Amino acid sequence: MNIYLDYNSTTPVDRAVLDAMLPFFADNFGNASSIHSSGQRGRSAVDAARDSVAALIGAKTAEIVFTSGGTEADNLALFGSVAASNHSRKHIITTAIEHHAVLNAAQALEKQDIDVTYVPAVASGIVDPQDVRRALRPETILISVMHANNELGTIQPIEEIGRIAAEADVYFHCDAVQSAGKLPLDVNRLGVDLLSISAHKIYGPKGVGALYVRAGTPLEPQFHGGHHERDRRPGTENVPGIVGFGKAAELASVRLTTDSARIESLRDRLEEMLLNSLASVRVNGDRSRRVPNTTNLAFTAAGGEALVIALDLQGVACSTGAACSSGAVEPSHVLLAIGLSPDEARSSLRFSLGRTTTAAEIDRAADIIPPTVERLRALSPRSESAMHAR
Repeated sequence: MNIYLDYNSTTPVDRAVLDAMLPFFADNFGNASSIHSSGQRGRSAVDAARDSVAALIGAKTAEIVFTSGGTEADNLALFGSVAASNHSRKHIITTAIEHHAVLNAAQALEKQDIDVTYVPAVASGIVDPQDVRRALRPETILISVMHANNELGTIQPIEEIGRIAAEADVYFHCDAVQSAGKLPLDVNRLGVDLLSISAHKIYGPKGVGALYVRAGTPLEPQFHGGHHERDRRPGTENVPGIVGFGKAAELASVRLTTDSARIESLRDRLEEMLLNSLASVRVNGDRSRRVPNTTNLAFTAAGGEALVIALDLQGVACSTGAACSSGAVEPSHVLLAIGLSPDEARSSLRFSLGRTTTAAEIDRAADIIPPTVERLRALSPRSESAMHAR
């Protein structure tokens, strides 16, 4: 039995999504910008998908800009907002626990003499909106705060931050890649001007995402070419990918409530079994304010990288943190930001469940994980002292 518990990294393409995509690879292959009938079949499919993606987040259809994924959407939001601003001095606010798609973009902007404030998170993994308020300056042009953290699953107070941004007349971007399909999303209720989502996190294909851009929000395109996506993002549309994204968004809208309740129950079941069967294990981050599919556990004195490999050899797939950092030896920046030591961060694993996770898989994983942890602890030179320190 192969047990996949890394849905925050990526999800399998839903069969209904694949079925919707297949005709647009060969039979309906036209360029959606062409005016002939073949092209217009592609255009019609793109328009229908745009409707579905907009509906998932409570947006207007014209406010959806298709991109190559969440990373491009985040980069377009930050770089595009800075380029569009007429402020002589420019300052943006983000947090210390953002995905690298935002953090590395912010750091690149700093090299262009843009001031950036990185608001901290408390031990629960939640950002205090008042810290965002205190970080505001007259030259602040953008606030960027993620909705749900990709490693901890913690949900940020986006509505309150949105009100703070509106009061200060500052544009507000939210990376919602990890909350789409798991939490109800309404861009108006959240109070955001820009919002990023990705298809492959909601059982759609890789290589396609979207940036919501509220009507009237200034945004400078970062590519140059044709007039695609209402001059926001040039390039021939990825019609099969966009069609798949639209179908995935449609399914997510329909299944969100039932999927979330079932997955949360399984997540809690796994968490409790591991906490009850192992000593010196704790949950990282807030246990009540998080997306329903994610748990991040610190296994004292058991190296996370070695544990991931050992579990994989037994058919359990999980993660030490963000997938795009899985080859790095540095401890998770998110876990360090909430106060864990480097050793604690390196001993932590993320388990993220999904639509196809079963109770039998959870029970089997709960049988496999504890003895694997114990074996690695016995091999660790810091095991005894670390366990006594707890």
